[in-house]
Amino acid sequence: MNRINKLFEDKKEGILSVFFTAGYPKLEDTMSILKAAEKVGINMVELGFPFSDPIADGPTIQTSSNIALKNGMSMKKLFSQIVNMRQSVSIPVILMGYVNIVMQYGLEHFCESCKSCGVDGVILPDLPMKDYLAKYKPMFDKYGIVLVLLITPETTDDRIREIDNNTNSFIYMVSSASTTGAQNSFDKKKQDYFARINNMGLKNPRVVGFGISNKQTLQAAFKNSSGAIIGSKFVKCLENTSSPEEAFDMLFDSLKK
Repeated sequence: MNRINKLFEDKKEGILSVFFTAGYPKLEDTMSILKAAEKVGINMVELGFPFSDPIADGPTIQTSSNIALKNGMSMKKLFSQIVNMRQSVSIPVILMGYVNIVMQYGLEHFCESCKSCGVDGVILPDLPMKDYLAKYKPMFDKYGIVLVLLITPETTDDRIREIDNNTNSFIYMVSSASTTGAQNSFDKKKQDYFARINNMGLKNPRVVGFGISNKQTLQAAFKNSSGAIIGSKFVKCLENTSSPEEAFDMLFDSLKK
């Protein structure tokens, strides 16, 4: 069973995931952050491959991508860093990035590299559903890689059901239609959106991401889904500390306030 599916089978609620950009703050930090994440009890990691024109990322993650690219990060470099990942990291790892980079690397080559490194899933926010079904899904299925698709408050019920019917992992429930970035609270409109999705009877579990940065937003995510994904806040913690362990300490402190 894919590690992502196993996680959601074993743990129905309170799943905590973090996102960080590969090659940030320093080029060779990728594995040390992954190891630290598992050590401190993070359940799943989204590992971003940096891109020069990210459409869904706010300023914090954009900056981390720019720095990672300047550091020399590339898809080839990333796979070389995580080639022996499964010798020391057992939690699910998802690669997150944009279609253009996968196309440049070569789709089957990308899938082969994911499988050989032990990557469990992929998030490609700009991948059209038509292209996914026609070209990407058969290749992902061949190599045992799951695709995670995103929904927002503006996503129609028909589209959500199409996503639910054509994926088998979890649905990334974006808290707002804007780009990534820390928020202090989720207003009634967001709460109504969470409730609407929860009442649809979807087969896939949901995890809330975008804007989770404190106790209020974390609890709201846990209340309305199987878990929470923390990105910008954790990237900021990496920026403001000198080690992954210190960054996680800072993150956990902020989630208590």
